[in-house]
Amino acid sequence: MKEKCTKYEGLFLFSDEKTLLEHIETCPDCKAEHEKMQKVSELLQEVKPYFVSKRKNYLKLKALCAIFMACVCVSTMFVINVNTDISDRINYGMVLSAEDLGLPVDSYGLIMVE
Repeated sequence: MKEKCTKYEGLFLFSDEKTLLEHIETCPDCKAEHEKMQKVSELLQEVKPYFVSKRKNYLKLKALCAIFMACVCVSTMFVINVNTDISDRINYGMVLSAEDLGLPVDSYGLIMVE
C-alpha cells in the first residue's frame, strides 16, 4: 500500500508558486488536495460580496448616527443661546442658594421650617 503524500501544506505555505505547481503536476495526492483548495477558494470569492455590502451598511449606519448626534448638539446649543429665559437663570460657576430656589429662608439664610 502506497503512503499518501504530505508535502502539499509545506509547499503551499513555505515555497513559491512555481515549485508548488511543479510538484502538483507529478503528485496525484497533492493534485487532489489542490483541487479541493481551489473549490474552497471559489466559494469564498462567491461569498465575499455579501460581507462587503454588510460592512458598507454598517459604515453608513455609523455615519448617520454621528450626523444625528451633531444635529442634536447644534440644536440644543442654539436653543440655549437664543432663548434668554434659560441662559439668564443659571450661568456656569453660579452658586445657587435656597433663596434663589424660591424656598422660605430666615435672616441667616437657613430654610425656615414652620
